[in-house]
Amino acid sequence: MIYIGVTGWGDHDSLYEAGVSSRDKLAVYADHFPIVEVDSSFYAIQPTSNVEKWVNDTPESFRFVVKAYQGMTGHMREGNPFDSKEEMFHAFLESVKPYVTSNKLGMILFQMPPWFDCTKENVAYLRYSREKFGDLPVALEFRNQSWFKPFFYDKTLTFMEQEKWIHGICDEPQAGEGSIPIVIHATDKQKTLIRFHGRNVHGWNKPAEGNWRAVRFLYRYNEKELLEWKERLEKLQKQTKDIYLLFNNNSGGDAVHNAKQLMSLLNIEYENLAPKQLDFFNEF
Repeated sequence: MIYIGVTGWGDHDSLYEAGVSSRDKLAVYADHFPIVEVDSSFYAIQPTSNVEKWVNDTPESFRFVVKAYQGMTGHMREGNPFDSKEEMFHAFLESVKPYVTSNKLGMILFQMPPWFDCTKENVAYLRYSREKFGDLPVALEFRNQSWFKPFFYDKTLTFMEQEKWIHGICDEPQAGEGSIPIVIHATDKQKTLIRFHGRNVHGWNKPAEGNWRAVRFLYRYNEKELLEWKERLEKLQKQTKDIYLLFNNNSGGDAVHNAKQLMSLLNIEYENLAPKQLDFFNEF
């Protein structure tokens, strides 16, 4: 099954009528999509009261992709409020318990920074991190090209399979060392994650000045670019049971448009968030 959604639920103005409060937006969002990425958990480990509200605001079939805290993934180089890695991981795992107990945890997203390259030390840290998550489903997304250079390509995928990482596949600009290619290979038989970051090559790498985040994900996919995924999804469906597909190209508010466009192109309908999916591979 293919589940389509977007990252976050607060900034997608096209979904909400005027006057909808921020507290009510998730419930409205859940009328449109069956999954969402929680990105607030990247900036701060969320109190369980927040998570319990989000769980209660969504239907039984709804699923969350929860982004791992930045201190765990190496984005936070200084100012970490935790005294140890063990304390930090414990706090994060405690915060996701309401997702787990309600059966609404799609997966945790462990997104590594662009400077996290393929080294012995970094492989060891990934092993340490995966062990901390235990049996929870965890997706791994790289941002450094070294992991998929020819010498490491097969080794990276084999490592992810052996360590039980869900493959976080990316559609993103090919802009040098801080980006990765599209790698169509499922490392988990149950779940695969795909994130669409746009293809804004010139805005991808951080500029010397200006609002970087306002331009990095500034991109709207056209129909041809979305249809390029038809064959890729067909291949992945032979390798994995469920595909979680999230649009993150929202610097200009394009994520919802592209998510709904892809649902239409693939002939996917979600009725009361119980997906009814037709055989779209015979439609073209």
